[in-house]
Amino acid sequence: MPLADSKYRAFISYSHRDEKWAAWLHTALETYRIPKALVGETTTFGVIPARLAPVFRDRDELASATDLGEVLTQALRDSAYQIVICSPAAARSRWVGEEVLAFKRLGRSDRVLCLIVDGEPNAGGGQDEAFPEAVRYKVGADGVLGREPAEPIAADVRPGKDGRANARLKIIAGMLGVGLDVLKQREQARRQRRLGVVAAAAVAGMTVTSVLAATAWLARLEAEAQRVRAEAEAETARQTTKFMVDLFQVSDPSESLGNSITAREILDKGAERIDRELVDRPEIQATLMDTMGTVYKSLGLYTPAVSLLERALKTRTALLGERDPEVATSLNHLGQVLSLKAAYSTAEQNLRDALEIRRRLPGSPNPLVAGTLADLGDVLTLQGRYADATPVIDEALAIRRQLYGEGQNAELAESLEDLGFNRYYLGDYEHGIESMRAAVAMRRAVHPAVHPDLAEAVNNLAFMLYQTGDSAAAEPLYRESLDMVRKLLGPQHKNIAMALINVGQVLHDEGKHEEAEANYREALRMQKALLGDSHPDLVLTMNNLAFLLYDEKRVDEAIAMLRESRALARAALGEDHPDVGAIDTNLGFWLTQEGEYDEARVLLDRALEIRRAAFGQDHPQVASTLSIKANLLLATREYAGARDAARQARTILAQNLSADNWRVATAASAEGAALVELGDYAEAEPLLVHSTEILNQGGAAMELLSQQSRERLQHLYLVWHKQ
Repeated sequence: MPLADSKYRAFISYSHRDEKWAAWLHTALETYRIPKALVGETTTFGVIPARLAPVFRDRDELASATDLGEVLTQALRDSAYQIVICSPAAARSRWVGEEVLAFKRLGRSDRVLCLIVDGEPNAGGGQDEAFPEAVRYKVGADGVLGREPAEPIAADVRPGKDGRANARLKIIAGMLGVGLDVLKQREQARRQRRLGVVAAAAVAGMTVTSVLAATAWLARLEAEAQRVRAEAEAETARQTTKFMVDLFQVSDPSESLGNSITAREILDKGAERIDRELVDRPEIQATLMDTMGTVYKSLGLYTPAVSLLERALKTRTALLGERDPEVATSLNHLGQVLSLKAAYSTAEQNLRDALEIRRRLPGSPNPLVAGTLADLGDVLTLQGRYADATPVIDEALAIRRQLYGEGQNAELAESLEDLGFNRYYLGDYEHGIESMRAAVAMRRAVHPAVHPDLAEAVNNLAFMLYQTGDSAAAEPLYRESLDMVRKLLGPQHKNIAMALINVGQVLHDEGKHEEAEANYREALRMQKALLGDSHPDLVLTMNNLAFLLYDEKRVDEAIAMLRESRALARAALGEDHPDVGAIDTNLGFWLTQEGEYDEARVLLDRALEIRRAAFGQDHPQVASTLSIKANLLLATREYAGARDAARQARTILAQNLSADNWRVATAASAEGAALVELGDYAEAEPLLVHSTEILNQGGAAMELLSQQSRERLQHLYLVWHKQ
């Protein structure tokens, strides 16, 4: 098709991420006046026209169809040239590739011109590849893209390359079929003629005018780009608002039949509508899918959440490229929900990818970076990688302190919670509880009424207090958290299940076994319904229920439950996870009580290996396993080994807990018992007396341990022949 006879002088193909370059080129071509000396000349591509207008530039994203729309296909047929804005985003764009392929199939492969704006051309198709595949290779006679390299004419506006002015002339020279030097000489001659007719006295005025004209031209280009962006954002907001308003309007009485409509039903209807509506606006579809996916997540409905968020991510990546901020948002949201589904490795990778994108965004400190760091810290913590989580959590807290100072802020409270848990899991109980108290105080200031974040923070503080022996302080906090989550989350939610477990622990300690068992079993049913039968959250519930059964003297049921819990934890978390070490420790303790010494020894040695690898030699959890190992060695009459294990456990625990803590007392009791058998009665007596006093104060929860310690003290006095 001759240039002068075409409906469109050129068709611009581009990824919408390169919108500003397409707008600039569109204006640069349509406003260019071809030198008069060239107008009317005949070249390989026909007679040269006076202007290059009109140029076709697609302003709307294509629908998610399998081929080009008829309007675009016709526009390609009516265009003398195709100009491809080349960048990594364009190289990954399916639609840019389809447009180039369609144009080449018209027999116009020699009329494809390129403007390189980012990336590297002919980079082997890697992440930085600028040329779409259809640009890099020739199309065969059968219309199929082959493997023979093409050699497109390309202008380059990247830093240090052609520059905008020369790039524009190179594209125009290619369209006119003239040499670049010819066009540049004509441009130079035109500028000289213009300068020649101006008197020297007007030079200063012309300079000012030229600057103003250039400024105005650039301003128009920027205004055009901003207008396009504003129109797109306004349309997205309008369509999204309309969709959500329509979603919550129950206008058909035949559907509701006078009954209330649940949030789940509304969301399900909305998810169905996304596929039917807005198919011509995939960017709006992606926004809706991302929004509704996060709502599903907040309701504990993780499977539909993952489906929507994965689709949102796929759509945004195709539209915007892999490094767009909206892609980072979808990656972050998907990482959060995958973490809740215990897909930790995938969640971690998504969050690291989101973090890489967000670190490149302008502005420092960046709250988005802090948010992704916080989520990544959670995933590492859930994997038991507490040391790996430490620098991530510390960086998130540092950014938020830069942003918010020490004021009352929800995000800062979140980081304080993360810090508290991290220090607690690393054995620094004092600073862990201190940080968690600060987080709860900040949450209460930010959320004076019932709020899910406050409920979680209160529960977390109660957990730490309970685990360090302060059950009296933990109980009212546990109950407060349970009341809040029941009001907030309806009849069934994973957070309600966790709150039921925690209150069940307190009831168990108070000897209210029937109520505690009811709590545990309700939580277990809820977790299985929400999370399936293989989620690691079930491990804690099964462990607690097993302990209750053991205290009820239902020993066989208890051991069977703990074995089931162990198998689940190993499958879901891996054989080296700290939670597996905890279960091996507990099961080793019970099997010792039942006289199953060989299996107990294997389990306890494995638990020590896991816990030392995870926490180091001097962690309280290592000490807990050593304390139980000491009891096993006592039972097998290995008294020197029992003394050493118990003494090491007591030393570690005393560094982290008060002297009156029951864990310290348990280790002291085992050490005293070993010393009795070794004949060191005077050294054994204060250990056994003090440990018995402490364990006797533990009530029903410490009945077994306190009875054991009393018997050891009695045995000391019998063999010592002392009243």
